[in-house]
Amino acid sequence: MTTTATQTEAVTAENVIRLFPDVTPHLAQAHNEADVSTDDLDGYDEEQVRLMEEVCIVLDNDDNPIGSGSKKTCHLMTNINNGLLHRAFSVFLFDPTNHRLLLQQRASEKITFPDMWTNTCCSHPLGVPGETGDDLDSSVMGVKRAAQRKLGHELGIEREQVPVEKFNFLTRIHYLAPSDGKWGEHEIDYILFVIADVKLEPNLNEVQATRYVSANDLKAMFEDQNLKFTPWFKLICESMLFEWWEKLNAGGIEKYLDEKHIRRML
Repeated sequence: MTTTATQTEAVTAENVIRLFPDVTPHLAQAHNEADVSTDDLDGYDEEQVRLMEEVCIVLDNDDNPIGSGSKKTCHLMTNINNGLLHRAFSVFLFDPTNHRLLLQQRASEKITFPDMWTNTCCSHPLGVPGETGDDLDSSVMGVKRAAQRKLGHELGIEREQVPVEKFNFLTRIHYLAPSDGKWGEHEIDYILFVIADVKLEPNLNEVQATRYVSANDLKAMFEDQNLKFTPWFKLICESMLFEWWEKLNAGGIEKYLDEKHIRRML
């Protein structure tokens, strides 16, 4: 399910602090522990609560960084409904032989979208040196570095198996999706493809299962009413993935790379 942000004014560098006091106008700056030590996180997994301290990149509507906020701040629906937007990425990793796509099922411990099947890895570049960027080229490089980091954290994939230069950037999507009444996503999501032969050692606090699938396998999974999928993954699949995948198999993916405009899916 996706929805549209309800906001009375556009979020800009000039008003972001007034609208969201927990956001700082600076990147690469630690956020106060009080940002995450609240009743909002009572009862959740200890490690997942700790990860809510990570610093996301806060954006205006055109993907320009205008500050940073804790992962908790950026994922509360009370903020999302007022227009708070952050940067993210989605990795689609294919095996080199048959171009099967590696899926993961998110762990039950996850605070947002637990137990759902999704693409290989979905996360956020952090507001730290090396993962930020204020133009498209530097932002793409930042999310590639972040993708390499998170593939290691979630799936145990070594950096050497997924060098930065192997990642291909396709496009950005802007979407909004609630997880439950409290948490959700409002992201500009960078879509990355990578073809790599990898060894998996999943972090069970992040990932409860993995599966390599063909395009037909994935379509069959969507027919299974017992399976649930993350909203961004469904959006990408319903709009673009199968066309891209076909061209990847045919050796014609190049014309889809490095798209400049943001695809609005609100």
